[in-house]
Amino acid sequence: MIIGYTSGVYDLFHVGHVNILRNARAMCDKLVVGVTVDELVAYKGKQPVIPYHERIEVVRACRYVDVAIPQNNMDKAAAAKKNHASYLFVGDDWYATEKWQDHEKELEEVGCKVIYFPYTQGTSSTLINNTLNKLRE
Repeated sequence: MIIGYTSGVYDLFHVGHVNILRNARAMCDKLVVGVTVDELVAYKGKQPVIPYHERIEVVRACRYVDVAIPQNNMDKAAAAKKNHASYLFVGDDWYATEKWQDHEKELEEVGCKVIYFPYTQGTSSTLINNTLNKLRE
């Protein structure tokens, strides 16, 4: 059985999220999705619009997701190892960045390959938030 893993905040769930989950599920038998807990989002200097307990339910409701779990830290290799993932899926906006080159090396050590999917142009939670803020002015 091929297990895939991906993670994210999944705030203001949008078509970009659907695209990565659909593409990821097409490449594995089981897709495990880590949903970032509010405390970790805050640590990254952001504040989610939708609280964690609602975001994880939205992700669980997506037909491409087999299991949704909390993401409590940024240790990608530990998550891949814990979930027996053969693949870790991420958007290609991270491709060739120093951070993800380090992640790739760590993941390779636990037998997990990084697969980059095309970033969905024209949509993001940040863009949606900014648009909503302008509408409210």
